[in-house]
Amino acid sequence: MKKAIPLKEYYYDKSLHVQTGQANIITYPDSLHHNPYEPTPYTALEALFAEYELRYGSQVVDFGCGKGRLSFYLHHYHRVAVKGIEMDQVLLDEAKANLRSYLQYAKNRGCTIQFLDCLAEDYRITPEDTHFYFFNPFSVTIFQQVVYHILASVEDVKRKVDLILYYPNVEYENFLGSDTIFTLKREVVVPGLIEQDSRERFLVYGLE
Repeated sequence: MKKAIPLKEYYYDKSLHVQTGQANIITYPDSLHHNPYEPTPYTALEALFAEYELRYGSQVVDFGCGKGRLSFYLHHYHRVAVKGIEMDQVLLDEAKANLRSYLQYAKNRGCTIQFLDCLAEDYRITPEDTHFYFFNPFSVTIFQQVVYHILASVEDVKRKVDLILYYPNVEYENFLGSDTIFTLKREVVVPGLIEQDSRERFLVYGLE
Protein backbone atom coordinates (compact mmCIF):
# COMPACT_ATOMS: atom_id res chain seq x y z
CA MET A 1 0.00 0.00 0.00
CA LYS A 2 1.29 3.44 -0.91
CA LYS A 3 2.12 5.54 2.16
CA ALA A 4 -0.15 8.55 2.59
CA ILE A 5 1.45 11.98 2.39
CA PRO A 6 0.92 14.04 5.59
CA LEU A 7 -1.55 16.85 4.98
CA LYS A 8 0.90 19.65 5.80
CA GLU A 9 3.57 18.21 3.49
CA TYR A 10 1.00 17.97 0.70
CA TYR A 11 -0.29 21.51 1.28
CA TYR A 12 3.12 23.19 1.19
CA ASP A 13 4.40 21.28 -1.83
CA LYS A 14 1.18 22.01 -3.72
CA SER A 15 1.25 25.72 -2.86
CA LEU A 16 4.89 25.99 -3.93
CA HIS A 17 4.29 23.89 -7.09
CA VAL A 18 7.05 21.43 -6.18
CA GLN A 19 7.45 17.79 -5.16
CA THR A 20 9.98 17.48 -2.35
CA GLY A 21 8.69 14.50 -0.39
CA GLN A 22 10.67 11.37 0.34
CA ALA A 23 9.02 9.10 -2.21
CA ASN A 24 12.02 6.78 -2.21
CA ILE A 25 14.95 6.38 0.15
CA ILE A 26 18.29 7.18 -1.44
CA THR A 27 21.24 5.73 0.47
CA TYR A 28 24.99 5.55 -0.11
CA PRO A 29 26.09 2.06 0.98
CA ASP A 30 29.59 2.51 -0.46
CA SER A 31 30.28 5.65 1.55
CA LEU A 32 30.97 5.99 5.26
CA HIS A 33 30.54 9.75 5.04
CA HIS A 34 27.17 10.42 3.37
CA ASN A 35 23.77 9.95 4.98
CA PRO A 36 20.42 9.07 3.32
CA TYR A 37 18.30 11.87 1.90
CA GLU A 38 15.46 13.11 4.08
CA PRO A 39 13.73 16.50 3.76
CA THR A 40 13.23 18.73 6.78
CA PRO A 41 9.56 18.50 7.82
CA TYR A 42 7.57 21.65 7.10
CA THR A 43 6.39 21.50 10.72
CA ALA A 44 10.00 21.91 11.81
CA LEU A 45 10.60 24.82 9.43
CA GLU A 46 7.52 26.56 10.81
CA ALA A 47 8.86 26.15 14.35
CA LEU A 48 12.31 27.45 13.49
CA PHE A 49 11.25 30.58 11.66
CA ALA A 50 8.61 31.45 14.23
CA GLU A 51 11.54 32.15 16.57
CA TYR A 52 14.48 32.86 14.28
CA GLU A 53 14.57 35.67 11.75
CA LEU A 54 16.81 35.83 8.71
CA ARG A 55 18.56 39.16 8.28
CA TYR A 56 17.79 41.34 5.27
CA GLY A 57 20.19 40.52 2.44
CA SER A 58 20.90 37.03 3.77
CA GLN A 59 22.02 34.22 1.51
CA VAL A 60 21.45 30.69 2.77
CA VAL A 61 23.52 27.67 1.72
CA ASP A 62 21.84 24.28 2.23
CA PHE A 63 24.36 21.44 2.29
CA GLY A 64 22.75 18.26 1.02
CA CYS A 65 19.73 20.10 -0.34
CA GLY A 66 18.07 17.05 -1.90
CA LYS A 67 15.02 18.08 -3.91
CA GLY A 68 15.22 21.68 -2.71
CA ARG A 69 12.51 21.95 -0.07
CA LEU A 70 14.37 24.42 2.16
CA SER A 71 15.33 26.59 -0.82
CA PHE A 72 11.77 27.01 -2.06
CA TYR A 73 10.39 27.57 1.44
CA LEU A 74 12.92 30.29 2.26
CA HIS A 75 12.72 31.97 -1.12
CA HIS A 76 8.92 32.15 -1.05
CA TYR A 77 8.18 32.86 2.61
CA HIS A 78 11.31 34.74 3.71
CA ARG A 79 12.44 36.37 0.47
CA VAL A 80 16.13 35.49 0.68
CA ALA A 81 18.65 34.13 -1.81
CA VAL A 82 19.42 30.44 -1.45
CA LYS A 83 21.90 27.91 -2.76
CA GLY A 84 21.46 24.16 -2.61
CA ILE A 85 24.58 21.98 -2.67
CA GLU A 86 23.93 18.41 -3.79
CA MET A 87 26.24 15.60 -4.91
CA ASP A 88 23.54 13.12 -6.00
CA GLN A 89 22.60 13.58 -9.64
CA VAL A 90 19.14 12.05 -9.29
CA LEU A 91 18.22 14.42 -6.46
CA LEU A 92 19.82 17.35 -8.26
CA ASP A 93 17.76 16.67 -11.38
CA GLU A 94 14.61 16.60 -9.24
CA ALA A 95 15.60 19.87 -7.55
CA LYS A 96 16.10 21.54 -10.93
CA ALA A 97 12.77 20.19 -12.21
CA ASN A 98 11.13 21.61 -9.09
CA LEU A 99 12.86 24.93 -9.72
CA ARG A 100 11.44 25.16 -13.24
CA SER A 101 7.95 24.48 -11.88
CA TYR A 102 8.35 26.87 -8.94
CA LEU A 103 9.58 29.76 -11.08
CA GLN A 104 6.47 29.63 -13.26
CA TYR A 105 4.52 30.96 -10.28
CA ALA A 106 7.14 32.64 -8.05
CA LYS A 107 6.51 36.28 -7.22
CA ASN A 108 9.83 36.91 -5.50
CA ARG A 109 12.14 37.71 -8.41
CA GLY A 110 14.56 39.88 -6.45
CA CYS A 111 16.45 36.94 -4.93
CA THR A 112 17.99 33.93 -6.61
CA ILE A 113 17.77 30.17 -6.19
CA GLN A 114 20.71 28.07 -7.36
CA PHE A 115 21.35 24.33 -7.23
CA LEU A 116 25.00 23.35 -7.52
CA ASP A 117 26.41 19.95 -8.42
CA CYS A 118 29.40 19.42 -6.13
CA LEU A 119 30.64 17.85 -2.93
CA ALA A 120 30.13 20.01 0.14
CA GLU A 121 33.85 20.11 0.87
CA ASP A 122 34.52 21.36 -2.67
CA TYR A 123 32.04 24.22 -2.53
CA ARG A 124 33.81 27.59 -2.48
CA ILE A 125 32.25 29.84 0.14
CA THR A 126 31.44 33.30 -1.25
CA PRO A 127 31.35 36.62 0.66
CA GLU A 128 27.58 36.74 0.05
CA ASP A 129 26.99 33.47 1.96
CA THR A 130 25.75 34.28 5.46
CA HIS A 131 23.74 31.28 6.70
CA PHE A 132 24.63 27.60 6.41
CA TYR A 133 22.07 24.83 6.93
CA PHE A 134 22.84 21.23 7.88
CA PHE A 135 20.39 18.36 8.39
CA ASN A 136 23.09 15.75 9.10
CA PRO A 137 24.01 15.33 5.44
CA PHE A 138 27.45 13.82 6.08
CA SER A 139 30.03 12.70 8.62
CA VAL A 140 31.72 15.02 11.10
CA THR A 141 34.91 14.67 9.03
CA ILE A 142 33.28 16.45 6.08
CA PHE A 143 31.47 18.85 8.41
CA GLN A 144 34.80 19.94 9.85
CA GLN A 145 36.19 20.70 6.40
CA VAL A 146 33.12 22.76 5.50
CA VAL A 147 33.24 24.74 8.75
CA TYR A 148 36.94 25.50 8.30
CA HIS A 149 36.15 26.81 4.79
CA ILE A 150 33.44 29.05 6.28
CA LEU A 151 35.84 30.39 8.90
CA ALA A 152 38.50 31.07 6.28
CA SER A 153 35.94 32.98 4.21
CA VAL A 154 34.97 35.11 7.21
CA GLU A 155 38.63 35.82 7.88
CA ASP A 156 38.92 37.14 4.31
CA VAL A 157 35.64 39.08 4.34
CA LYS A 158 34.40 40.01 7.81
CA ARG A 159 30.67 39.42 8.28
CA LYS A 160 28.12 37.79 10.56
CA VAL A 161 27.43 34.16 9.74
CA ASP A 162 25.18 31.54 11.32
CA LEU A 163 25.23 27.76 11.22
CA ILE A 164 21.80 26.13 11.54
CA LEU A 165 21.74 22.48 12.60
CA TYR A 166 18.53 20.47 12.46
CA TYR A 167 18.28 17.17 14.35
CA PRO A 168 21.80 17.92 15.65
CA ASN A 169 24.56 15.35 15.61
CA VAL A 170 26.46 15.26 18.92
CA GLU A 171 29.75 15.00 17.02
CA TYR A 172 28.92 18.25 15.22
CA GLU A 173 28.11 19.88 18.56
CA ASN A 174 31.30 18.67 20.21
CA PHE A 175 33.44 19.89 17.32
CA LEU A 176 31.86 23.35 17.24
CA GLY A 177 32.13 23.70 21.01
CA SER A 178 35.73 22.57 21.40
CA ASP A 179 37.52 23.37 18.13
CA THR A 180 35.92 26.53 16.72
CA ILE A 181 35.00 30.05 17.74
CA PHE A 182 31.32 29.49 16.97
CA THR A 183 29.02 29.92 19.97
CA LEU A 184 25.54 28.54 20.51
CA LYS A 185 23.07 31.41 20.08
CA ARG A 186 19.69 29.71 20.09
CA GLU A 187 17.91 26.40 20.50
CA VAL A 188 14.49 25.90 18.93
CA VAL A 189 12.50 22.75 19.68
CA VAL A 190 9.83 21.37 17.36
CA PRO A 191 6.50 21.12 19.24
CA GLY A 192 4.71 17.85 18.66
CA LEU A 193 7.93 16.08 17.70
CA ILE A 194 10.32 16.89 20.57
CA GLU A 195 8.09 14.91 22.95
CA GLN A 196 8.89 11.69 21.08
CA ASP A 197 12.48 12.45 20.06
CA SER A 198 14.86 14.74 21.97
CA ARG A 199 16.81 15.49 18.77
CA GLU A 200 13.82 17.19 17.13
CA ARG A 201 15.29 20.65 17.55
CA PHE A 202 17.46 23.25 15.88
CA LEU A 203 20.73 24.67 17.14
CA VAL A 204 21.90 27.99 15.77
CA TYR A 205 25.58 28.85 16.11
CA GLY A 206 27.06 32.23 15.31
CA LEU A 207 30.20 34.33 15.35
CA GLU A 208 30.22 37.36 17.62
